[in-house]
Order: sequence, then C-alpha cells, then structure tokens
Amino acid sequence: MRVQPIFVGIPEKIKRVEDDLHRTQVNKKTEHHVGLLKAKLAKLRREQEEARTRGGASSIGYDVKKSGDATVVLIGLPNVGKSTLMNRITNSKSKVGEYQFTTLTVVPGIMTHKGARIQILDLPGIIEGASAGKGLGKRVLSVARSADLILFVLDVFQPEALSVLIRELRKIGIRPDEKPPNIVIEKTDSGGISINTQIKMTRLSSALVRDILSVYDMHNTRVMIREDITDEQLIDIILGNRTYAPTLTVMNKIDLVNSGFMNELKTRLTHDFIPISADANLNLEALKDEIYRRLDFIRVYMRPRGGETDYAEPMIVKTGAQVLDICNRVHRGMKDELHYAQIWGRSTKFAGQKVGLTHHLMDEDVLTLITK
Repeated sequence: MRVQPIFVGIPEKIKRVEDDLHRTQVNKKTEHHVGLLKAKLAKLRREQEEARTRGGASSIGYDVKKSGDATVVLIGLPNVGKSTLMNRITNSKSKVGEYQFTTLTVVPGIMTHKGARIQILDLPGIIEGASAGKGLGKRVLSVARSADLILFVLDVFQPEALSVLIRELRKIGIRPDEKPPNIVIEKTDSGGISINTQIKMTRLSSALVRDILSVYDMHNTRVMIREDITDEQLIDIILGNRTYAPTLTVMNKIDLVNSGFMNELKTRLTHDFIPISADANLNLEALKDEIYRRLDFIRVYMRPRGGETDYAEPMIVKTGAQVLDICNRVHRGMKDELHYAQIWGRSTKFAGQKVGLTHHLMDEDVLTLITK
C-alpha cells in the first residue's frame, strides 16, 4: 500500500517552531538551537506574508502623504486620549469619543513649534495582536514605518500597555529606539562563508552566524561584524526590511490622579515618560519642546544677498545637514547654480565665511546663497 505524503503548510510550520521555542529554556547550552529557531521562524513569517500578498491580501497600510519638516505618529491603546492630544497640539479636528475605535482612519495635522512644521498623525487604537491583523492593526502599524518619531500615548491607569505596543511594533519589523547594527553582508559567487569580526563577540558565535546564514541559503557570503550583535540583529540585517525609529512616551490623564500616585508610578516604571493631561491642557508645551528636541532639528536663517535676515521663518533641517540640503530645499537645480555660500554663525571660523556645498551647518546659522 502506497502512503501518500503529508504536506505541511506554512502556518503549521510556524506553529511547530513557536512551540519548540516556548519549550526550550534559554541558557548557554541551548542558545545555538534557539538562534536557529528564531531564524527559521522569521523566514517562515516572511514567506507567509509574501504568500498573502500574492494571494491578493494587501499588506499596504494607509496612504498618508508626508508633509512638514518631520512626521510623528501617535500610537496607543484605544481610548487613551490620542485624539484629544492631537487636537490640542495641532490644527486638526480629530474625532473624540468615550468609546473604543473612535478614530478609524489616520488623521493628519500640523504642529508648529520654534519655526518647525511637524506633521502629527493620529492613528486608530492598537490592540494586542494588531501585528497579526486584529482590528485595523497591520494597516495602522505600517504607517509608523515612515515616522521620524513614534509618540507612545499611555493612560495613567494602564502604564503597562507600553510593552504591548513595543511588542506589536517589533513583530512587523519596527525597532523602537534601536539603530541598525554595524554589520555588512555581501553575497559572493563562491568561497563559502567568510566571517570577519573587528571586536570580541560575546553574544553570538561564528558557528551560529554560519548556520543562520545557511537557513537563508546564503552559502557564499562575506560578513563583516563591527559590533557585538545578537542573533535577532543578524536576522534583521539578513531580512533587510526593518526600520528603526526613536520614541517618546507620554502618560496622559494625570489630572485624574494625585502627586502620590505619580511618584509611585515613576518609582515603579523602568522607562521615562512625560506626564500630561490633554483634556486639562497640562504640560503640553513641555511635550512640544521634547518632540522638537527628539527630532534633532536645527534652524538656519536665510539672508538674501544685500538684504535682511529672515528670522521669522527659519529653514528647519536635521543636525548634520549641509549647505547642499538647503539648496535642495530651495529648488532642485540650486546646487548646480551655486557659486558659493556665506555663513555667519557657530559653524564657521569668522563671520561671512565663504563655504561650499559640503559645509556642515549648526543651529541658528545665517546663510546667504550666491549663485554663478
């Protein structure tokens, strides 16, 4: 009698690997096995997502046009006061209600602060399991991929929700408050796997690096590792679809509790937060200041040749910006027309110094662009 082969689908394979992970106690003896399971699980989840997309299930989130000098997204559980906060700090009219899922679409608004125009996006409330498609989860979370800053909004009575929000973001490939690991992976035509480490690795063995690469059929690869990485960071670089974003956390509705409650909360929690009340308009200017600071802006004041400096409307750019970035903001062909730039400010050795396109600007520099 001929036995028919049993075909196991991707969901079943994912379940098997997840069960194996849950059963395995993490220690020095099992870390190699656990690392391989994580690699297999990440690969299966990517294959599952690709299959859904091919089958017609859209993985695209809300289509939001970016505007302003930076974009900040508000993320929180339903009914934590995001819409009220949005209305307080921007020019939008986000719907407010005392029930879950008041906001069913992404509501954009502009916050103006210290000359910057910052786009704020009020997202529908996140629930546990959002990354797997519950509620409006996947579409909502996908918006955060293009954010310059993620603003977690917590209810003062539900501070533990932060771990849920971070977990859901991580599951769709967003790495809050992390930077891309300093790893370079290059595929080659032959030669097997070559690993070059510039530091002492304590969290990942060379053998595990090789086996994880093999899971992804990367049998001929050059790897340069410049920092002590984890198995998850290696997997992130292999997958190549991760995004990294800074975050800021606010604790809303502080007008409903006393100072003793807040002191106990600050002692108990391991993460920093800004206490606010959107409803009572408490501490919102401090929040605006911190948003501006986290976005790492500098102000550049433009002075036309022979004219007066425009201090009313500075050009807002990120720290590290060059004269080239200002030219691109003025118009596309400006860099080709530029003869030189003159700068008055902390980035130069003397007032009115002539500089080129690659000169790095500093906060409150005054800039004149001289064309050919």
